[in-house]
Amino acid sequence: MTLKEVTTKEDVQVFLELPVKLYADDKEWIRPLDKDIQQVFDRKLNKTFRHGDAIRWLLYDNGGEAIGRVAAFVNKKTAKVGGISIGGLGFFECINDQKSANFLFDTCVEWLKVKGMEGVDGPINFGERDRWWGLLVEGFYEPVYCMNYNPPFYRHLFENYGFKTYFEQYCFSLKTHDPIDPKFEDAYNRLTAAGDYTAEHIRKNNLEKYASDFTTIYNKAWAKHGGGKDITFEQSLNIFKKMKPVMDESLVWFAYYKNEPVGAWLNLPELNQYFKHMNGKFGFLQKLHFLWLKMNGSCKKFYGLVFGIVPEHQGKGVDGLMIWTGGLKIRAQNKYDFMELQWIGDFNPKMINISRSLGTEQCRTLITFRKHFDENVPVERHKTII
Repeated sequence: MTLKEVTTKEDVQVFLELPVKLYADDKEWIRPLDKDIQQVFDRKLNKTFRHGDAIRWLLYDNGGEAIGRVAAFVNKKTAKVGGISIGGLGFFECINDQKSANFLFDTCVEWLKVKGMEGVDGPINFGERDRWWGLLVEGFYEPVYCMNYNPPFYRHLFENYGFKTYFEQYCFSLKTHDPIDPKFEDAYNRLTAAGDYTAEHIRKNNLEKYASDFTTIYNKAWAKHGGGKDITFEQSLNIFKKMKPVMDESLVWFAYYKNEPVGAWLNLPELNQYFKHMNGKFGFLQKLHFLWLKMNGSCKKFYGLVFGIVPEHQGKGVDGLMIWTGGLKIRAQNKYDFMELQWIGDFNPKMINISRSLGTEQCRTLITFRKHFDENVPVERHKTII
């Protein structure tokens, strides 16, 4: 076997095309867009390079055929965990051969040691956790946009190398036309009768208002969780502008108390329902195809990104107000049959309980693994958010 760092355009193409061969017989796999993978390793587009570094490799067999790939990265802002410096590896693909997998893992470990790391998490992203994070271990059906998908045997490749579970990630789903829990209707009736609480869906022609409202809600409800930080209005507005081309107004909801923003429920059409027809490309012709699919209602699934209530209004039924109001609107349009929520870590039992209270079922499980280079240092599970 031989290893080659990804440095040329030809290498990049092999890196992108290798999964096409590995998943040729897997009807559930959806090829990610090449541009989404490439963006991770583009120093101009990925801001994580400002405080980190990344590298990619390809593994070839003795006959010159590509049989594996992997990336390793260091993010100095998040590297220190419990007094130990932790690097990352991701975008792992490999044939079902432990020796080949070990070759790739060893290469990542040696590079990370040179960078001063004492352990590694994987498979993870060189960037935010909402993309390419965790190894799929349950729920081997069509992945949602920018979610890792892999064969079941990858778990054994990781665990046989010595990786331990750092945390599990749970996804939840529901059928949009299943009965809604009556408690949400009760909350809706109670709060609307009192008159102080209201819920409304977003209007694309007024994004600045909703970006401002989201900033307020986020900084009160999420920013302090798990070492998070406040976001600015400019960051929120940028998020909403990026969402706008694919946004369905009926899927994005806000709750207010006397016109003060107190809750948000953000969903988007599940983009892989479009992109699975693109074979990884998104040029001019694919964009036309995308618009045609969008106009013809080809997407029957939506994806839950964010759901939260500011602390001082939790436990008052605001979640029920948004869910019942939004549910009526979404059902009336009869556009969507299925909803799936963004993954929630097992370290966040409060959000897991909220998700289950919506009437969802657990539909996928992913695992973020960790390995310490010093085998005498045990891997401790992610701290629970209280």
